[in-house]
Amino acid sequence: MQQSYVTTHGARIPALGLGTWQLKDEAGVAAVVAALDAGFRHLDTAAAYGNEVEVGQGLKASGLKRDDVWVTTKVWWDKIDEGDLQASAEASLERLGLDHVDLLLIHWPNPAIPLARSIKALNDAKRRGLARNIGVSNFTVPLLAEAVRLSEAPLIANQCEYHPRLDQSAVIAACKAHGMAFVAYTPLGRGSLMDDPVIAGVAAAHGVTSGQVILRWHVQQGNVAIPRSTNPGRIRQNFDIWNFALSEAEMAAISALRSPDGRVVKPDFAPQWDQA
Repeated sequence: MQQSYVTTHGARIPALGLGTWQLKDEAGVAAVVAALDAGFRHLDTAAAYGNEVEVGQGLKASGLKRDDVWVTTKVWWDKIDEGDLQASAEASLERLGLDHVDLLLIHWPNPAIPLARSIKALNDAKRRGLARNIGVSNFTVPLLAEAVRLSEAPLIANQCEYHPRLDQSAVIAACKAHGMAFVAYTPLGRGSLMDDPVIAGVAAAHGVTSGQVILRWHVQQGNVAIPRSTNPGRIRQNFDIWNFALSEAEMAAISALRSPDGRVVKPDFAPQWDQA
């Protein structure tokens, strides 16, 4: 089985993972099992998704060894104060049926809770063995710099929306400067890019799908991508990107699709995003 990894601060993160937002009930369990059967060794969930039980059940049903699968979960933004964060992590582990996760993230920054307290709590969760590694999600360049400064343990990842329509060069460069992995959620732009003629042309040239081209574009940048699907055939397709490579010209043409209004995820509590 082929796979690519992103190595950071001693952690080895599988470059492709299954995003599980909205994957619930039996369909959620089945999607996790299908992904692990297809070769995925990285599962991404969150307390806010309400599906940690299903993710844990799917992992158990796969029969794989715990240490063979990277599991990430996240603490929702109203639970990132001292004490609340650790309790959220413990509750996540109980739902997952695990004694630790590989990566625990602050899901969104919260200006009402001092970042120093959140980062202190996150470090405590790691010290207590609830997570092997810690990181953040949806952090801007200034927030990331402050979080890194405050953290005793290395923050190994920042998970943010990223796809060809959204320029995230500033925060990706910041992650590299801090020695962190960049993890792309909504890596396919929620389907909005499937019919793009540039991507379709590259796909036709390689005899693959538009989705496979986009995921290959992500991993060739040295990033991690976590596509979501409930369709077993599509899940298998999403993992099958290791037998072709994009040229520099193809990578540049896809990157040139970025637009000022390319963001898909726009909650009202989001921070003021970095300007490209």
